[in-house]
Amino acid sequence: MRISSRSDTAEASRREGVAVVIPSFALQVLLKRDLPRCMMKPNYELEQALLAGGRVRIAGVDEVGRGPLAGPVVAAAVILNPVDIPEGLNDSKKLTAKRRAALDAELHNRAQISIAEASVTEIDELNILQASHLAMVRAVKALTPTPDFLLIDGNMIPRDIRVPSQAVVKGDAQSLSIAAASIVAKNWRDKLMVDLAQQHPGYGWEANAGYPTKQHREALQNLGATPHHRVSFKPVHNILYQE
Repeated sequence: MRISSRSDTAEASRREGVAVVIPSFALQVLLKRDLPRCMMKPNYELEQALLAGGRVRIAGVDEVGRGPLAGPVVAAAVILNPVDIPEGLNDSKKLTAKRRAALDAELHNRAQISIAEASVTEIDELNILQASHLAMVRAVKALTPTPDFLLIDGNMIPRDIRVPSQAVVKGDAQSLSIAAASIVAKNWRDKLMVDLAQQHPGYGWEANAGYPTKQHREALQNLGATPHHRVSFKPVHNILYQE
């Protein structure tokens, strides 16, 4: 597990918004020997340390959809009930679609959830990183009740986040709250791409969710780009502006 150091967090605060250093006693509990991502399994230790420090509503925040050539980027914010956490939460990429869907349904019944998107237009105008941050900010703002602390997947805190926050590298493999957010965001986006696949058949979005698989790249070459393709991404740009 990597937790941002005090100097890292101060720099993040200057660049990206509000950041809070986890107390040293919590770091002593949480800093462990780094493990390969495939061996990691999320737990509730980060949240427990924050609860012990007086935080009450701790939200995990994650996004999905940075890599696809088509479709929006989606973020979710989730506040788990500490005494009613669904079993089996994990990094969404380590779960089958069926298991993700089942856990997503459980989370909607047992947790506080918000979901937000940044559109293809916003991705092309802002760049994918800033659009991902925009989706995260929207998800946090929509969450009710308002969280008093955020655990955000990655190594950056979006500059417009105004809630005390901690960036957690590989957070979806470390924190149950972030894992829950990853599941909710991915399930939402996958369903969205299935719907778009019915409107634009041939690209395989129902299976590849817009990622650049062989089928998708060949269809892009043969069928051209749709309004849901990201023009700022090189494979799409090359198709649209080839001589």
